[in-house]
Amino acid sequence: MPSNNTLIIMGSSHSHGNTRKVVDAIIAKTNADFIDLNAYKISYFDYEHHNKADGFVEIATQMVQYEQIIFATPVYWYAMSAQLKTFFDRMTDLLTIRKPLGRQLRTGKKMFSIACSSDSVKYEGFSMPFTNTAEYLGMEYGGHLHSWVENEMLSEEVLMKIDLFCEGLV
Repeated sequence: MPSNNTLIIMGSSHSHGNTRKVVDAIIAKTNADFIDLNAYKISYFDYEHHNKADGFVEIATQMVQYEQIIFATPVYWYAMSAQLKTFFDRMTDLLTIRKPLGRQLRTGKKMFSIACSSDSVKYEGFSMPFTNTAEYLGMEYGGHLHSWVENEMLSEEVLMKIDLFCEGLV
């Protein structure tokens, strides 16, 4: 069992980039556990399920042990990263060949999302895949944090947003 109730799953092309700065600030405040999708080989969704032995199952098995799951991604072309999108596509496995595992998400778990971009501009509809996925999986959607990094630093405004976001976590 995890030592706390919050897991952050980050999908980014750059494991130590700006999104990680935001994630590290949240970990410092919450002691959340962390998974970097770059540390795993996760294949695209496959209708024949030839990929059922890749890293997705390991992460999903860990994920269901937490009460709160935060998905963190940079903003790439107004959407989540390819790494995180691939992970989301693979959640289909939790509704088909891994139903017992998927059903464990319906036990009062909350999903949150974090986006990190190069500026404070929010993109309408960015959180829709997160809200709709949470609803479809039977999870509660807890909220979204839009963040950005300027001059390699988190601004006071972003740090305040992180504080508010963390207050919304249990």
